[in-house]
Amino acid sequence: MNDMLLTNARLIDPEAGTEVAGAVQISGGRIAAVLTGVEAAPATGLQVIDCSGKCLAPGIVDLGVKVCEPGERHKESFRSAGRAAAAGGVTTMITRPDTLPAIDSPEQLEFVSRRAAEAAPVRIHPMAALTKGRQGREMVEIGFLLDAGAVAFSDADAVVADTKVYTRCLTYARSLGALVVAHPQEPILSAGAATTSGKFASLKGLPAVSPMAERLGLERDMTLVEMTGARYHADSLSTAVALPVLERAKKAGLDVTAGVNIHHLTLNVLDIGDYRTFFKIKPPLRDEDDRLAMVEAVGAGLIDIISSMHTPQDEESKRLPFEEAASGAVALETFLPAALRLYHAGQLSLPQLFRAMALNPAERLGLPTGRLAEGAPADLVLFDPDAPIVLDRFTLRSKSKNTPFDGARMQGKVLRTWVGGTEVFAA
Repeated sequence: MNDMLLTNARLIDPEAGTEVAGAVQISGGRIAAVLTGVEAAPATGLQVIDCSGKCLAPGIVDLGVKVCEPGERHKESFRSAGRAAAAGGVTTMITRPDTLPAIDSPEQLEFVSRRAAEAAPVRIHPMAALTKGRQGREMVEIGFLLDAGAVAFSDADAVVADTKVYTRCLTYARSLGALVVAHPQEPILSAGAATTSGKFASLKGLPAVSPMAERLGLERDMTLVEMTGARYHADSLSTAVALPVLERAKKAGLDVTAGVNIHHLTLNVLDIGDYRTFFKIKPPLRDEDDRLAMVEAVGAGLIDIISSMHTPQDEESKRLPFEEAASGAVALETFLPAALRLYHAGQLSLPQLFRAMALNPAERLGLPTGRLAEGAPADLVLFDPDAPIVLDRFTLRSKSKNTPFDGARMQGKVLRTWVGGTEVFAA
């Protein structure tokens, strides 16, 4: 751990909402000072790193990463996910519990925590399942799992259909101050769907789901949150029709936040035109009007968090007819360049992006990271937002290569990543 001065940087401060020239001094793994307007400074015993006018921002806090240990290590391990995260500027991963078996006991949680600490160069905080086996029938031991280090509780994309069981979970979580992360969908309507309903889905002959399934799921969840007073986060909203429900819940004072998947901000349903299964994700890609509504909601602060929803799938799971192929896409390394599409399009500023990708998820989970402030952990990413790249999926550090951006021309390259003042990636 070196004391250093990162000078001649373009500082992206999501808390202040500013983008200014300056320098950051790191000492003891933390940010010792943020100096604006500073181009250079004498060494005075510090290692001086010239950032050459590139962007320096808090490291990304990615809420909802799937690492496939235990059970499917051939798809992704903590070692490979950690390397991919560091290369993508992700300094904290909040991992999902939808593994084989699900992370639903303190012993399993301690196993993944230990594996993560041994193998990954970035910070990893695991979520635990909300119900045993993610089956929606019996609540997990929330108190013991909190003691073991769970930062939130989620059954991931397995919707708890039994409202009585779900109400018990929310009530008990409320009594312990635990955060519940849900995937709002009406499970019967959305079962088996491969795309969003409409003329395009009909022309392609694919089983589809109405956007109203998401609204129905969110309406139910907001009703139960109002009843129980639970802390709640919707992990991946994707439709314009769900936004008024979220807005009403926030105005009513419910303890509710919402996230959106980076793919729903940058792609739409037309991208599945040639049945490329790398574009099959969950929820399915939506219409362009929905995509634009999601971008606007992030800019307005209605949607709080942008996440990668990194979901590795092996070739055998994806090289199937579109309807049968597994859902999901890897995104740890493509997260930042994909998000920068919104910056280059003039839709979101860099401070707005990093507020949603770093500050807000850290605050929602009570983590000290995600900010460019004195005393905060020195988790930082240095990147060039204008560097052109053509993405080759085979260069990705993830074990699985299922990215929808294969062959895409993108802008934005991570140059260096630090976690606690220690460099974990250099281009």
